[in-house]
Amino acid sequence: MNGADTAWIIVATALVLMMTLPGLALFYGGLVRARNVLSVFMHCYAIACLMSVLWLVAGYSIAFGGGTSGYWGGLDKMFLSGVITDSLSGTLPEVLFFAFQMTFAIITPALIVGAYVERIGFGFVLLFSALWMLICYAPVVHWVWGGGFLADGGIFGDSGVRDFAGGIVVHETAGIAALVIAVMLGARKNNTTPPHAPWMVMVGAALLWVGWFGFNGGSQLAADGGAAMALTVTHISAATASLTWALWEKFKYGKASLVGLVTGTIAGLASITPASGFVGPVEALIIGAVAGVLCQEAVNLVRNALKIDDTLDVFAVHGVGGIFGTIMIAVFGQAGFAAQLGSLAIVGVFTLVVTVVLVKVVSLITPLRVDEDAENTGLDLAHHGERAYDIRS
Repeated sequence: MNGADTAWIIVATALVLMMTLPGLALFYGGLVRARNVLSVFMHCYAIACLMSVLWLVAGYSIAFGGGTSGYWGGLDKMFLSGVITDSLSGTLPEVLFFAFQMTFAIITPALIVGAYVERIGFGFVLLFSALWMLICYAPVVHWVWGGGFLADGGIFGDSGVRDFAGGIVVHETAGIAALVIAVMLGARKNNTTPPHAPWMVMVGAALLWVGWFGFNGGSQLAADGGAAMALTVTHISAATASLTWALWEKFKYGKASLVGLVTGTIAGLASITPASGFVGPVEALIIGAVAGVLCQEAVNLVRNALKIDDTLDVFAVHGVGGIFGTIMIAVFGQAGFAAQLGSLAIVGVFTLVVTVVLVKVVSLITPLRVDEDAENTGLDLAHHGERAYDIRS
């Protein structure tokens, strides 16, 4: 065990958890109508709790178990069986590696929340998220990070796919699942209302930005120069994408908005995520500059051309950003195009199929969409019996 590595990953684990709680919750919560903000908080918080338990029960074993299959890790580490205080994963206590990866298993299904807010049943959210994490997310983790068939020595030869912190594993899977649910769920009855609290969106984005240092810097799994470079390029990409998003918004619409600026931040962060361990500051500048425009145009494509109500633009920002960053690793010569594009295609098709099947199966057990009265009243009061704001106080 290395003490410096261990100390850094303890901090990184806390930072990644902060990305979901409270970062993502505030970012998404500010974007919805006031009558639905608590439901967004409820979704993010409940998913964090449920994924933590399921990661202990079976998720970690499926992703990082000792099975010899290239497709899943087996069930030998269910409930952390065989993992004791002195067990190591590289230079880290294995229980710390478990906890660090658990925070990724929390935020990935939580990202999908943005696609279905304001109109989905709470029971559906919990059951779908649970099954999706175990059946879709955990196997993909094994394929890419757990020595599976997409990693080095797999179907792409000695040099497999390169995905440093989750362009494929986190952002592509969440983005595609979000798009599928948005299509199958249908649009909101009223999808023209503006964000109820732009200040809350900014605070959430700021927490996500800081937490992303743990997300990308921690993925080095060591306290060394690689972690420092990953942290640095993460910041450069986020800053650059924020500016290019705002500049493009100003050019097209005459005004640059706060919500647009901070959405550009998230686009830059998602895009640099897979590449953060393989590129330097100049490459990060390029990735961020393109991401601010590319993801904004993806938002316009999904909303206006395809008429899909992916409410908070999960696919356009996270999905497109993660896919773009994964491809840029090959563009900059740090990976092979066959491995990068092939892995994106395989994981994309797998995620699409699994998500469609799960939506259909879960909707047979618990309603996918709330009734019209609940949607009009707002999910806060209709489903949770609470209001975010009491104007009488």
